[in-house]
Amino acid sequence: MTASAPRYMARFRCIAEACEDTCCAGLTVPISESRWSLLRQKVAGTPDEARVAALITPNPDGATGQQAGILGKRADGHCAFLDEAKLCSLQRRYGEAVLPDGCSVFPRVLTRWGAQVEMAGSLACPETARLCLLAEDALVREPVPEEQALRPQVARQVAAGDDAWTAQADTVREAMLRLLNRREVPYAARLYALGRMALDLGDFYFPGTAADDTERLARILREYESADTLASLHVQLEALELPGGPWAGICAAVLRSREAAVSSPRFLSLMNAVRASYGGADVHPDAAWRLHAARRSTLESLHGERVHQYFLHHALNHVLRHPFTEAESLLNAVFLLVLRASVVRWVLLGHPAVVALLDAPGTPVATLDAAAVEAFQVVAKHVEQAPTFLDFAKGLAGEGPETFARLLILVKGL
Repeated sequence: MTASAPRYMARFRCIAEACEDTCCAGLTVPISESRWSLLRQKVAGTPDEARVAALITPNPDGATGQQAGILGKRADGHCAFLDEAKLCSLQRRYGEAVLPDGCSVFPRVLTRWGAQVEMAGSLACPETARLCLLAEDALVREPVPEEQALRPQVARQVAAGDDAWTAQADTVREAMLRLLNRREVPYAARLYALGRMALDLGDFYFPGTAADDTERLARILREYESADTLASLHVQLEALELPGGPWAGICAAVLRSREAAVSSPRFLSLMNAVRASYGGADVHPDAAWRLHAARRSTLESLHGERVHQYFLHHALNHVLRHPFTEAESLLNAVFLLVLRASVVRWVLLGHPAVVALLDAPGTPVATLDAAAVEAFQVVAKHVEQAPTFLDFAKGLAGEGPETFARLLILVKGL
């Protein structure tokens, strides 16, 4: 087996008890029938036998196979098997093999493209977020030792070549990554170009299509490699006048809906601070937008390149982390990327440390870095993968040209 990963994942090592937001809290963790059986064998006759029997229960949804059981949680939301030192008591005593797949692999995300296993990372882990966002070379892809791609058998399979959608997926993905890296135009212009490219491809490149129009696909991808095309799209985007209130309203609504469902004090504390920084729960979206736009302009003048790096790395990692083939269309996949980036941008510019930094321009960049890591990480952990958020994103996106029109509102907010 060959494996590859962006450089930040090759550098990743779990910092365990030193982590500011353990992955053993706030998540529902399933366990497969095979791992559950192995764990029961390992604890048989030990004091942990009764604990395992009591704290791992059949999936209440009746699922079997990979999600046969659910690990119990303490009253504070932490895993019932987390010990006083913030370490997994099961792994300490019985080894990594007894862990559920999610516990063993996280924050690694494994995807199989043909014969190649790729390892990306979830920014829901603070250490992964730090490594991904802050190092300039974090997204350089390179081979990694096979043992770093833990449990490759659980990798998602894409690009099997069963239809044109998957057969051409790697070609399209590489074009997306190249486009995102075109630094001669601003980040928002690259996302705009990505949306336009997806719209142009949408007539013939979609899930389930049997027509493999390789020549047409290659021609469109080449068009978006052109410096003239990117420059023209940049001018178009700059000339486009759209109200910012709807963007602010969307971001605030996403976070309000998650606050009602999340119990994490870390998340709720930051969301309260962000909301207060924009004027409170009752502020009109237009007023909140004006605050956001002023902060965006000031932060751009102070630390523009640093902030650009955060969001570029987030976008590149998103393309690697979330195969677009899982979406209803390429345009929908781009829309979801831009919506996620918008929510993080809103949180970052409402973060109390960033608001304070804007009033004290001499603040060390390390303060901005720490705020960015927290903003990206809490959104990744508590918002980005939540079914309610994904349902909201699907409804907001609409279909076809409607999706692109709504994408424009999001892009302009960035």
